[in-house]
Amino acid sequence: MSFFLEFVRDPMTVGAVAPSSPALARVATAAVPSTGSPIVVELGPGTGSFTEAIQRRLAGRGRHIAVEVNSGFARKLAALHPEVDVVHADAADLARVLAQRGLRQADVVVSGLPWAAFTEDQQRDVLSAVVATLSPHGVFTTFAYVHARWAPPARRLLRSMRWRFDEVVISRTVWANLPPALVYYCRRPTEPT
Repeated sequence: MSFFLEFVRDPMTVGAVAPSSPALARVATAAVPSTGSPIVVELGPGTGSFTEAIQRRLAGRGRHIAVEVNSGFARKLAALHPEVDVVHADAADLARVLAQRGLRQADVVVSGLPWAAFTEDQQRDVLSAVVATLSPHGVFTTFAYVHARWAPPARRLLRSMRWRFDEVVISRTVWANLPPALVYYCRRPTEPT
């Protein structure tokens, strides 16, 4: 219910009427390594659907930084997940967020951001921030709703990702999500930083 109320209050930053399903969370977080000590950044965690899946994959290893622009979501997420470094900030400020923590790069960036609600400039700024902070062998994942995949903002996002990454792989449709969604796995950033 709180998710829906936040959507009603600010649909351009929340972007959905319900949280992502556990099925979508599993697919979107599959790039988080099950070994080692990775630095994982989560953009737009909202109420924590992906946060829980990331924490399960990390199993106490590595570092998990969640960047949330909605102050209400950020407060609730920090209370629910004290083991996660929850930051109230804009995703476009990712380099600054990492620098404040003595970090330059992330191994994985998982996005729950509402790309279709973003302007072209917002999409560009956030993707540039991801590319600038992702390790050369890092992975960026994000998702799109199947019904909106052909809308201009979604097509623009896919073009931008293909321009900025050497490889963009699209998952099968996750039908167990409302609405059904698919995940983009973007590897090897190529945009000059």
